[in-house]
Amino acid sequence: MYEKTCRTVFDLESIVRQKERLEVRTTDPGFWKSDESREVTREISRLQRSLDGWNEVERMYGDLAALDELLAEDDDAELQREFDRTAEKLRRFAEKEQMLILLSEEHDAENAILTIHAGSGGLDSQDWAEMLLRLYLRWIEREGFSGKVLDVLQDEEAGIKSATVLIEGEYAYGYLKSEKGVHRLVRISPFDAARRRHTSFASVDVAPELEDDVSIEIRPEDIRMDTFRASGAGGQYVNRTDSAVRITHIPTGIVVGCQNERSQHMNRQVAMKILRSRLYERAMQERREELLTLQGEKKEVTWGSQIRSYVLHPYTIVKDHRTGHETGNAQAVLDGDIDDFIMSFLRWKLMRH
Repeated sequence: MYEKTCRTVFDLESIVRQKERLEVRTTDPGFWKSDESREVTREISRLQRSLDGWNEVERMYGDLAALDELLAEDDDAELQREFDRTAEKLRRFAEKEQMLILLSEEHDAENAILTIHAGSGGLDSQDWAEMLLRLYLRWIEREGFSGKVLDVLQDEEAGIKSATVLIEGEYAYGYLKSEKGVHRLVRISPFDAARRRHTSFASVDVAPELEDDVSIEIRPEDIRMDTFRASGAGGQYVNRTDSAVRITHIPTGIVVGCQNERSQHMNRQVAMKILRSRLYERAMQERREELLTLQGEKKEVTWGSQIRSYVLHPYTIVKDHRTGHETGNAQAVLDGDIDDFIMSFLRWKLMRH
């Protein structure tokens, strides 16, 4: 069964041939000066990752075969537990590879820019926004990606009003596009002396980090730039100069910022890159909504149209309202275990198309 699963996920000979063809192209003296060099080298890296994955699958399958032989001779409880652990690891690895097959849209392979905004609800929503930030930072760590908090607007009392994170890693945007939307939390408020149940909202926006060759027009007269002193970690330069930058795109009202870099110039460059990505994603969303309108579908974008609910009282459940996927282990989700939600979304999206 496992061998069939592995060979369904990987086509080893095809991967090897494709990688060899691309590597031949890199031997051309003029290759590294061409516009396609970056794309080709990225594809070679992706194919190498698939080959490495195949080697890992073969190793796990070999371990399972050896354990199966031992279990046939001796029905040992510890051997059975080891077999079950390895089988589960292989199953999850195969699911991860299947997930990559579903990531075929434009920019899926790119880095991601994730922004969180607290909704209405005061301290509870700001605390919820900070909980979501922790959730995604934990997920980034679990996946082995690189996460960089570019901007965070903290509240003096509790929580955050907004935060922007750059996630660097292969298919980061493809994974995280499932998180875009309104997230709803139901719990006993830690800020309510009467210990009443409160509902809080926060929105998550995700955009791909764009390459410089993607054309997005931003007119100088359409932006307003404000500078201020950075408030977070950043070494000896923090709070000494007005190095942090916040840019407002006046026609759309989009506000972006960066305070993580050490100079105002660097922060402005990063903030402009975030703005380009946000404007691109906005344009793509408008195009998608226009197509839905032409197809006779209508989607409300309001606080009432949350994509996912996290209920911590009077029971615990996390449910995605688009796919119907749910789990009772809310704490694991808050600790970054969202892969099952991502996989369910990708399958749901594929079925819709």
